[in-house]
Amino acid sequence: MGEERFGEFVLVRRHGEEGEEGVAELVLDRPKAMNAVSTEMARSLAAACAALGGDQGVRVVVVTSTHERAFCVGADLKERNSFSDAELVRQRPVARGAYTGVLELPVPTVAAVHGFALGGGFELALACDLIVADGTAVVGLPEVSVGVIPGGGGTQLLPRRVGAARAAELIFTARRVEAEEAYRLGLVDQLVPVGEDRSAALALAGRIAANSPVGLRAAKRALRLGQGLELRAGLEVEDAAWRAVAFSGDRAEGVAAFNERRAPRWPGV
Repeated sequence: MGEERFGEFVLVRRHGEEGEEGVAELVLDRPKAMNAVSTEMARSLAAACAALGGDQGVRVVVVTSTHERAFCVGADLKERNSFSDAELVRQRPVARGAYTGVLELPVPTVAAVHGFALGGGFELALACDLIVADGTAVVGLPEVSVGVIPGGGGTQLLPRRVGAARAAELIFTARRVEAEEAYRLGLVDQLVPVGEDRSAALALAGRIAANSPVGLRAAKRALRLGQGLELRAGLEVEDAAWRAVAFSGDRAEGVAAFNERRAPRWPGV
């Protein structure tokens, strides 16, 4: 396992054990502040995502936390309280860069959530393709209770998960949702026993990473670009993604491996 630190608060682990090849872990590591996203942490998240996105050896990214009671509690409101209006304006693109960094990763992403995932913390999870949560998870977008709105993608990503009316209720009331209700409402995708969110997310990532790297990236691109499009336009997006993989080395290897009844050895091109 290789590790690389981005600033003080973000760690990237590249897993190489059997069953975890191609899995990278993006670790939120600001435990003294329950992973509240400061300006420095936002810059580090964006930098780490840029590095992961450009690494062709990465097939899946799992977002985890080192804090035992929180995934991430959102923006660092103590830091924000010290900002002038001009400083807040200057900080905005830095903050956005952290959330769009996760959202625009070209490979499948899985969030491993335990404890509090609130505000920007839940938005980091929403930016992932899949969310695995344990029984301690508490999620929500409480921004209107402090005079702002979800600004890390929440107003756009949440309705895509649960529909417009459900998203409106959750955002307008600013209420916190505990694990079982979160799973029932579709706010998280898997509910696992307490303490098993990371291991379950890594296991899921391992199953995903066993598949074609070229196929995974193209499938994610089609899923993301096709969201919200009229069906005919969405099918054109899908066709373009199919053409990008149909003549790849991965496609040739996948078909050969199937016919030879063996595990594929993906070239990744």
